Amino acid sequence: MDGDQTLRDLDQADLSLASAGLQAAVDAGDLAGVVTLVWQGGEVVQVNTVGWRDLEAQAPMARDTLFRIASMTKPVTSLAALMLVEEGKLRLDDPISRWLPEFKDMQVLKNATGPLDETYPAPREITVEDLMTHRAGLAYGFTSMGPIAQAHEDHLGPPLGTPLTPDAWLAALGSLPLSYPPGAQFHYSHATEVLGFLVARIEGKPLGQVLKDRIFGPLGMDDTDFWCPPQKRDRMAKLYRMDPETDRLQDVSMPHPDGQPAFEAGGGGLISTADDYLKFARMLLGGGEVDGVRLVKAETLALMASNKLTPEQRAIPFMGMPFWMSQGFGLGLSVIMDPAAHGWMGAGSEGAFGWPGAFGTWWQADPAEKLVVIYLVQDSMPLGPEAVANMAARRGLGGRAALPVFQKMVYAALGK
Repeated sequence: MDGDQTLRDLDQADLSLASAGLQAAVDAGDLAGVVTLVWQGGEVVQVNTVGWRDLEAQAPMARDTLFRIASMTKPVTSLAALMLVEEGKLRLDDPISRWLPEFKDMQVLKNATGPLDETYPAPREITVEDLMTHRAGLAYGFTSMGPIAQAHEDHLGPPLGTPLTPDAWLAALGSLPLSYPPGAQFHYSHATEVLGFLVARIEGKPLGQVLKDRIFGPLGMDDTDFWCPPQKRDRMAKLYRMDPETDRLQDVSMPHPDGQPAFEAGGGGLISTADDYLKFARMLLGGGEVDGVRLVKAETLALMASNKLTPEQRAIPFMGMPFWMSQGFGLGLSVIMDPAAHGWMGAGSEGAFGWPGAFGTWWQADPAEKLVVIYLVQDSMPLGPEAVANMAARRGLGGRAALPVFQKMVYAALGK
């Protein structure tokens, strides 16, 4: 079918419903504001700028508003690692201790929620592919339960904004036991932060500089960085969280460092815009090439967007949800495998790929429809120890309801 023509024909009618749905979420007080972008077949067919980037100042959302994109950072870091794989600087089956000796001779918890001193030696080393598929056995405090969850907070600080240097942070993380043996199961974790620091050590420069040299510069992503300089801060969207006592949005924005941070979190630290991330997403959709700029081979991109999880691993709930019922996970990207079953959480064709962020940000590239959809909000949720329990119970996540509605309306405009 001619997906391009279908979407453009329905742009004014069906896609306008998506705008109305976003405005309703803002009017209800669930979200401060949102920027969305729909691109298909070579052109941007819709941009929505709804609500406020700063409620107190009544500063409206704009197309160039800057957002903390959280885990939308992970595909970027993963691509940088794959560029090094193509160059022969590392292999997917390499043990990471070759560059990160902090992770040599790891111990594994006998029970992932049990005492920290009840462990056994890891049956094998963590590999680069383990990091990229979140099967390293590492953890986040907010995705874990029991003593290991609090240990992450105590040893590492918060998942974003740690005061530690990269070397101190790696040493602290390496001192904690793994939750699961390497390769055993998907457990969402600091694996991509570790991957980013591995890339930085191989290249001999900070991760942010590696990404600028290899990705942001070539693609013209001038507004994407781990730091927002003072002259751009009036474009930043405030980060909000629903106050359960007042049932109103409260400003929980993170402070800006005075300069480029020493700790550049490859798993969640980037700031970007809808148009900047569109360049990255279009490059992935183009098999590693966009606008005459090629970053990786098409074969590498195909590997990145191919499921690596076993059926047994996909059967394990993620964040308390049957997340893998309809999709799998490749090298830094999730990929839809069963579109019919995917309707419970969103919409997309078989082979569509992406990865969301903890602040409500989301994107998806759909090869079957030559489509990229980007959705940017700043809706914070608690990321402290055992936050997974709140997520499973769907507490305080009212602002998240707008995303699946938006996804389904975009795909309805395709006749799906």
